[in-house]
Amino acid sequence: MKYALAAAALAAAACTPVQLRDPAPAPSPAPSASCKPDALGDLVGKRASDARADVMQARSGARTLRWIAPDTAVTMDFRQDRLNVYVDSKGRIERFTCA
Repeated sequence: MKYALAAAALAAAACTPVQLRDPAPAPSPAPSASCKPDALGDLVGKRASDARADVMQARSGARTLRWIAPDTAVTMDFRQDRLNVYVDSKGRIERFTCA
C-alpha cells in the first residue's frame, strides 16, 4: 500500500507544470585593469623569481601573472589583465604579453 501511494504521488508530481524563475540578471562587468608590458623590457634576460613577479605585476598594472615555460600547455582564454611571462629552459625571462 505504501508503494502504491508513493507511485501515485510521483505520477502526480510528474504531471505538475514547472514554473521557471526569471533568469538572474547578468552581473555588470567590473572595471578591468589593463596590462602594459612595455615597461618591462629591462627585465628580459633576468632570472625568473617571485620577487621579480611582484615587480612585473606592479609595473605592468596586471592583476594576475602567468609563467610560461617551453612546451607548457596554456589556456587560450583572453584576459587583458593578465601578464604572461615567457621563460626559457634555464628560467630566464624571454618576453612578455598581455592576454
